[in-house]
Amino acid sequence: MILVKFRAGLAGLSPAYFGMVMATGIVSVAAQLLGIAWLARALYALNCAFYLALWLLYLLRMAWHPGAFFGDLCDHLRGPGYFTTVAASGVLGSQTLLLGGPLAAGFALWCIALGLWLALTYAIFTILTVKDAKPPLDRGINGGWLLAVVATQSIAVLSALLAARIGQPHKLELNFFALSMWLWGGMLYIWMMSLIFYRYTFFSFQPGDLSPPYWINMGAMAISTLAGSLLIVNAPDAPFLQSLRPFIKGFTVFYWATGTWWIPMLLVLGVWRHVYRRFPLRYDPLYWGAVFPLGMYAASTHELNVALELDFLEPLPRIVFVVALAAWLTTFVGWLRAAPRPTPP
Repeated sequence: MILVKFRAGLAGLSPAYFGMVMATGIVSVAAQLLGIAWLARALYALNCAFYLALWLLYLLRMAWHPGAFFGDLCDHLRGPGYFTTVAASGVLGSQTLLLGGPLAAGFALWCIALGLWLALTYAIFTILTVKDAKPPLDRGINGGWLLAVVATQSIAVLSALLAARIGQPHKLELNFFALSMWLWGGMLYIWMMSLIFYRYTFFSFQPGDLSPPYWINMGAMAISTLAGSLLIVNAPDAPFLQSLRPFIKGFTVFYWATGTWWIPMLLVLGVWRHVYRRFPLRYDPLYWGAVFPLGMYAASTHELNVALELDFLEPLPRIVFVVALAAWLTTFVGWLRAAPRPTPP
């Protein structure tokens, strides 16, 4: 009976559930950067378990419910959720390297992330382009689309971290690849954010439309800031980065400022949704997509301070980290409470 319920329940598994790994990983990374090593390592161990368990669940869902699995891939709202598999692999790889794990493990996760990115980018966007039945803009796009940007930038971050730990000539090649992914992620954000902002301001907006992935509006810019900061730090080892350093610095601050602008806006919309419109606040796997941007903002602001020596920003990462950790704990408790329990015979 339990196995039957488990198998049936997998049919509705969210494609975006790897957001749990993304959120746990980046809170761990932020803790490590801020000197809280014990917490970073505890979350790393937990995150490895999450990553392996979720892959098992996804593969079982694909085997047992192929219609639902591949149907989500063709859905305008649910399809982009699969990009969390890319971002989760990239974040876990970065987490491994920053916590002193083996270089081979970081490289293996880089290969997994890159393979998934290639497959999902061209599969999802090709399907959404050629399919006959398409929803109107206000029913076909949300902040979850920006997971494609986060996935791209997660590979840029991991590439930059790998480049800092290996020798030439591959150091040069990985830095160039990180730069290319960073620039493409920025262009993709501009394309998608234009559509999302247009949907915001010119279509009717209900509380149910403001789903947690809208926090990716900020998170995509935060991870772009982190990637840019790492490229600045890597510049002495790559002549082409050194020549582009003023450009990279300017765009990195541009990304950080854009992400910072989103925070008050998203808080105001959250108050409108849950206080003014009284939309119920209950656990949803998509809330992991709201935790991730907070942790990423803390980590990226810390690295921006390191790259540009902006000491006046030093208190900000610690403040945001406390908020991110509180959000992670709240979501984790919600996940535990929502987990199905075996019924007594």
